[in-house]
Amino acid sequence: MTSEVRIKLSETRIFKAVFPNTTNHYDTLFGGTAMHLMDEVAFITATRFSRQRMVTVSSDRIDFKKPIPAGTIVELIGKVTYVGTTSLKVRVEIYVEQMYENTREKAVNGEFTFVAIDENKVPVKIL
Repeated sequence: MTSEVRIKLSETRIFKAVFPNTTNHYDTLFGGTAMHLMDEVAFITATRFSRQRMVTVSSDRIDFKKPIPAGTIVELIGKVTYVGTTSLKVRVEIYVEQMYENTREKAVNGEFTFVAIDENKVPVKIL
C-alpha cells in the first residue's frame, strides 16, 4: 500500500459536544482541553497510519483562531503531513459548529510529531 493511500485511510475525525464542565470563566473551551483532544486525535491518526507504538515528542505552534463556546459541536480532524524514518507529523484542526445553525469555522490548528518505538521504548523505523 502506498504512503498516500495510508495517509488517506488514517485520517481521523472525532466529534465532541462542548459542555460547561470543559469551559473556562468566559464559557469557552479551555485551551488545555483543546490541546488534550488534539494530542489524542493526533495519536490515533499516527497509530492508524503506522500500526506501531507511537509517542508524542513535540507539538508545533498551536494557533487558537476562534473561541469555542459552550453548547457547540467540535470536529477534530487529524491527518499525517510528513513521514520520516522513525517519526511522523500529524496536523490537527478543530472546527466549531453551532448546534442549531448551519455554520462551521476553523477554530484551532496545530501539528504534533510522533516517534515509533519498540517494547523497550527505543525508536524504530516506521514500516
